[in-house]
Amino acid sequence: MEKRCDITGAPPAVVCRSIHKSYKGVKALTNLSLEISKGELFGLIGPDGSGKTTLFRILTSLIPADSGTAEVAGWDVVRDYRQLRTQMGYMPGRFSLYPDLTVAENLQFFATVFNTTVAENYHLIREVFQQLEPFKNRRAGKLSGGMKQKLALSCALIHKPAVLFLDEPTTGVDPVSRKEFWEMLRRLKNEGISILVSTPYMDEANRCDRIALMQHGEILSVETPAQMRAQFPKKIYRLEVDRRFGWLEMLRKAPEVESAFLFGEALHVVFRSDADALAFRTNAPALAFTEIRPEIEDCFIYLMNKTEK
Repeated sequence: MEKRCDITGAPPAVVCRSIHKSYKGVKALTNLSLEISKGELFGLIGPDGSGKTTLFRILTSLIPADSGTAEVAGWDVVRDYRQLRTQMGYMPGRFSLYPDLTVAENLQFFATVFNTTVAENYHLIREVFQQLEPFKNRRAGKLSGGMKQKLALSCALIHKPAVLFLDEPTTGVDPVSRKEFWEMLRRLKNEGISILVSTPYMDEANRCDRIALMQHGEILSVETPAQMRAQFPKKIYRLEVDRRFGWLEMLRKAPEVESAFLFGEALHVVFRSDADALAFRTNAPALAFTEIRPEIEDCFIYLMNKTEK
């Protein structure tokens, strides 16, 4: 089949058109359309159950969509699945390597499957493998959670895929390993690999070139993180109080408050109007109450509330 290309001659990394998927009558994806450019580090951001893993399984040709079409690196995920699988790397959310094989044996196995050698693309995995090397003769099932993720990433990269799919790669990983992982993704992007990564962690959105916020199988918005924050239509305030849960319950019942939720050690509050915010500040002058820049989580909650009304 002839591959679809853009005006530069390079195929988009991912194209989805009106994807629908249900499981026993429960909608997992609804009319989902999306295009990801070649060379992007693109994030799918959303809570568990929002449809991220289902979309990944469709794009990696593991399950078919009920309707709609999808292409990865120019290949149709249904008709051209054989060609597609040579051009993509996939790291599922659950550890899926062979637990009884050693680190070295897993790498060698995947290199053989893709008709390459560990040495050929070693530059892609050098940084990760240097951390794995002391454990190269350890069975994969005996590795720590962080090391399992690094081995899985190495196996997904061993054939230098055009598009790399990472399904919640930092879930359950310690903060230091999470930071290292995202730094590695940025370097892989510089190698020309297009990366689609899903995560439930809103703070990781800022590390992506663009993000799609997902909820209930639908995309709420697709923007750069900076554009998404800039388009937040309301002023948002940080409220530092004792007895946060009591304040949260009270604010959510107040007619002048549009939304209120916990954010770390404080509350983030959106009022229905500037006058309502001014009245609140006037009536409670002793409270630590400051206007702040919205975070991605603020944008997600606003869009989610707007969609559900």
